[in-house]
Amino acid sequence: MTPTLQMLALVVWANGVPVLARLLLGPRLAHPLDGGRLFRDGRPWLGTSKTWRGLGAALLTTPLLAALLGLPWLLGLVAALGAMSGDLLASFIKRRLRRQPSEPVLFLDEIPEALIPAVLLMAALDLSAAGVVIVVIAFALTDLLLTPFAGRLRRMIKRIG
Repeated sequence: MTPTLQMLALVVWANGVPVLARLLLGPRLAHPLDGGRLFRDGRPWLGTSKTWRGLGAALLTTPLLAALLGLPWLLGLVAALGAMSGDLLASFIKRRLRRQPSEPVLFLDEIPEALIPAVLLMAALDLSAAGVVIVVIAFALTDLLLTPFAGRLRRMIKRIG
């Protein structure tokens, strides 16, 4: 597997596993990272959709995926930290823009989550600048395709349960 595909797999997993954890666990362990605290503008720091459950799922499982891909587990941890940092940055900005938790904002939801970990791991994976661009674009397309599917799946699970 090429470094570009390895990076893409890590980014897709790190960003997707919090959604998977929400689908599997429902409201269990869904404690907001910001603890419900408000920023000086009176809006939440991050919002209710950024939880300890999601952060934990990414940080605990992405290193396992890295090992399965033949990479050091530490690279998986760095990828997860980068992806989650990008996700939290995007959420912070979205709250300042008065957007609701989980409300999509084109490119803001995709670029930081893929760009930060790809840049952090460029040297370790011998990833070129073109490889970083490919990872960001491929992740954005994957996210745009899978997000509506995850929403439909979540609604189906709510109706069943």
